[in-house]
Amino acid sequence: MLLAMFTTFFINLLLGIPLFLSLLLTAVIGFLVIDPILLSRMLPQQFFSGIDSFSLMAIPLFILAGNLMNGAGMTERLMRLARVLVGHLRGGLGYVNVISSVFFAGVNGSAVADTSALGSLLVPAMKKEGYSTAYAAGLTAGSSLIGPIIPPSIFMILYASLTNTSVGDLFLAGVIPGLLLGAAFMAMNWVYARRANLPVSGKKPNMVEFSAALFGAVPALIAPFIIVAGIVFGFVTPTESGALIVIYVAVVGMLYRELKLQALWKAVRDTAMLTGTIFVIMAASSIISWLLSYAQVPNQFASMLSPFQDNPVLVLLLLSAITFITGMFMEEVSALILLTPIFIPVATMAGIDPVHLGIVITLNITIALITPPMGACVFVAAAVSDLEIIEMFKSIWPFVLLAIGVLLLLILFPQITLLLPNLVG
Repeated sequence: MLLAMFTTFFINLLLGIPLFLSLLLTAVIGFLVIDPILLSRMLPQQFFSGIDSFSLMAIPLFILAGNLMNGAGMTERLMRLARVLVGHLRGGLGYVNVISSVFFAGVNGSAVADTSALGSLLVPAMKKEGYSTAYAAGLTAGSSLIGPIIPPSIFMILYASLTNTSVGDLFLAGVIPGLLLGAAFMAMNWVYARRANLPVSGKKPNMVEFSAALFGAVPALIAPFIIVAGIVFGFVTPTESGALIVIYVAVVGMLYRELKLQALWKAVRDTAMLTGTIFVIMAASSIISWLLSYAQVPNQFASMLSPFQDNPVLVLLLLSAITFITGMFMEEVSALILLTPIFIPVATMAGIDPVHLGIVITLNITIALITPPMGACVFVAAAVSDLEIIEMFKSIWPFVLLAIGVLLLLILFPQITLLLPNLVG
């Protein structure tokens, strides 16, 4: 069964068939091999049940909040604060790139949106100040990985819905790893700025300039605290938190008098298009996931790795390697939905905390966004920087390796991810 499904899926991708249709055709082959009678009954049922979850409604709401931030000028205000904080240093725009990603991650939770929104503004500015195009685009794509790690996170919401893990614990567990990613990319920028002998641009801001930038960015900085605090302390569900933050961003945008009707319509339209893409892939992926469970694939996989159950670090390394390779060739939402049910029995057998596993899988899936040949952020960064995709693929590997280094640190020291959930819990 697995061979027939894998062959079908691979051929569909080579033929250029849209991903959700490839998944559906693969599912049809799976049903025909297992039990054709199940096809007419289980395929539509699983297609619908894969997206029939109230918690998943948080995904379009957080995407909409991020789009409204762009339309309301809040993204530019966050970038202005980042520039005031570090823009005067050698390699300042590189630091601005990373810190802006940290700020932006606190509302949107999407790496692709981060790359598109920040890259179109920062890459041209970085090129003017002496950065190579490849480095500017690579840093933009690399730092966008912070988006799905620092809460809120679309991937974490999906993982939580698949495993019944607390979204609040996952959000808390992602804060320190996200900041570690940011620190790693800032260290890389420090090295690059000195090797390239970039000039020191601008003067250190005075207190008036700093106060003005901070005051302008405060409404945007409050948003992540509303999201995380509301969920962690049980005031709202993730979906209610998403709705609350959409209302908050819309009101702030209207008070700024920058959120015009045209920008509002664009934000809603872009959200609908991206949400439709994500949900149809989720629905098709859930059918494959059900087929794998029906065929006892998760239990078989757990039995294969049972000799390593006394070594959780080795188990996490093996699961990470599988996730990394899968993510290179499969869309990230599909990979997450397909792999998580298979990995959970293995992690339980090895005594791995589900929150820790969630962060490891999320970071793995996120790294896939900048790995060839399917990394969506790589294509977006290449587009906004007018860089050939082949050159982009060649220049992205230092950022991939740096992110893998942070991942290995989290695997070896699970207390990093569990520190905040344990403190709050």
